[in-house]
Order: sequence, then structure tokens, then C-alpha cells
Amino acid sequence: MRARERMRARDRACAPAMAPDPGDVCPWLEMLRDIREDAQATAHLTGRAVIGAPVLRAMQRVPRDLFVPAGFRPIAWRNRPVPIGHGQTISQPFIVALMTDLLDLAAESRVLEIGTGSGYQAAVLAEMGMQVSSVEILEPLAQSAAAALARAGYRQVALRVGDGWKGWRERAPFDGIVVTAAPVRVPPELSRQLAPGGRLVLPVGRSGGYQELRRAEMGRDGKLAWASVLPVAFVPCTGEATCGTASG
Repeated sequence: MRARERMRARDRACAPAMAPDPGDVCPWLEMLRDIREDAQATAHLTGRAVIGAPVLRAMQRVPRDLFVPAGFRPIAWRNRPVPIGHGQTISQPFIVALMTDLLDLAAESRVLEIGTGSGYQAAVLAEMGMQVSSVEILEPLAQSAAAALARAGYRQVALRVGDGWKGWRERAPFDGIVVTAAPVRVPPELSRQLAPGGRLVLPVGRSGGYQELRRAEMGRDGKLAWASVLPVAFVPCTGEATCGTASG
């Protein structure tokens, strides 16, 4: 049985009559509860007390445990980052939910992800029906992400190995761009690859120092309107994105 079919079978098993102890059968129940609680607790900063239903539905359906190393699968659904090797992590579910929600995109939107990592963020976007392109600088991670995405049934994600600082010009323009590691300054090429009205969501700042999650929207005049969202802690970008000073 394919991974997504197994998840749907577990969805059916989550009905109260079928699951006397749903926490054992439905590991996403606690995760979704934690996401909702974090959204309310940070609403004074983010302006979003509620994460959209399409995002939560996708995160329920994507088998998060397939995107972490086997030794960490018992804690895959917890609301915390999990190491995936090579000094990288799969982000805390609340942060994945928030960044996805901040894109404010509908199905069939074209999305670029910088930093494929485990492949989980790309899977959430694909589950929402988006056309996903993803760039990963570390080849071993790109290979494992491609395998996890295939196992989970998200073969439509376009994935390549490269420096995300440069985006993916051949597949631009994008309705949304999400960056899953922190550059010290905003990569200028990414803004050039946004469609009018497109949104860019990324953490900015030095590793071990202050980082903040930012959101920008591309105006019809070709200028970005920026907003600070939330203090965060992300692993640093590598490649050209490690150079320069935080700005944007």
C-alpha cells in the first residue's frame, strides 16, 4: 500500500468509534492542536490567530514520519525540529504551517522552495495542489528528499541540486517563494523571480544571533513591500547566502 493510501486508512481509523485511543492511531492530532495553540499565542506578532484549513489539512495528510531518519520517527509528529543529518533539521510543524499560510496561495500556484532539506515542506505544498520547484545545495539531502517524496507519492515536485541564492530562473516567475534556512541578507535574485502579487517568506539573520521571519509582496511597480513576522531560529544558508550583512 502506498504511503498516502496508508495515511488515508489511518484518517478513517481516527473516527471516534474506530479509535478508542486516537493519540496512538492518529499522531497528527496532538501536532495540529499544538499548531493551533502556537498560532493563538503568537497572533500579536504574526497577525494570524488561525492557520488556514487547507494548510492544516495538508499537514494532517502528509506522512511526516517518512521525512525524518528512522531513529527519529517516534518523535516525528511532535511540535519541534528534528535533525535530518548534515547539520540540518526538519522544521517545527508550527513554523512550517505559518510559513505556508503566509504565502496565501491557492492550488495550482507556482512555488519555489529554497532548501529542500527533508522534502517535508515541498510535500505539504504539493499536497495543497501547488506546482512545486525546490532547490537543495547538499546533494545527499537532495537525494534522500527525492526518495522520501517518491515514497510519499509526491513525484510531481521538481527538485534540483544547486545554490538557492540564485533561485531557479528557468522555472520563474513564481507566485510564492519560501526559504527554509536563514541567509544573512535577502538574495536579490529571488525578488526578480517573483510574479506581480507574488509573496516571499524567509528567515533572515546570522546563525546564533537575532533572526526574524519576514514576508514580502511584489507590487505591480516591481517593488517589494516588507513586513516582519516573528523572531525565529533557523539553520544558516550555505553558498553565497552566507555572505553580506542582514538587510532587506
